[in-house]
Amino acid sequence: MNNKERELIVHNVVEEIYDHYPHLWDKFGQNGRDRTEEDNYHHLDHLKAAFDMDSADFFMDYTDWLNNVLTSRGVGTFLIIDNFERLIRQFKTLKLEDEKEQRVYVEYLQQALQRLQTLSSKR
Repeated sequence: MNNKERELIVHNVVEEIYDHYPHLWDKFGQNGRDRTEEDNYHHLDHLKAAFDMDSADFFMDYTDWLNNVLTSRGVGTFLIIDNFERLIRQFKTLKLEDEKEQRVYVEYLQQALQRLQTLSSKR
């Protein structure tokens, strides 16, 4: 994924999240929005690393860590699920330079969603 694609995806996802959940402004303010943007860059960094290593497990470990950190800060698992679903939609909507990379990112995100949905149902 090139930098232009990366920035477009992060921008679109963060805009969608804050349009869909306006109460996040009240709860977290600009700092929360900035962290959401940062988090999405981290999601993409970890997807890239997992892709480069050919390791879905690497992204699953990141997903577990992310869920633990964010839920301890009052961000529900459902928001991580929502975020990953939005990333999938972006990857399915946009045409990236590297089609294999795009396909693998969607696969890793779908596996992460299954894991998060299982964790969410246990709580």
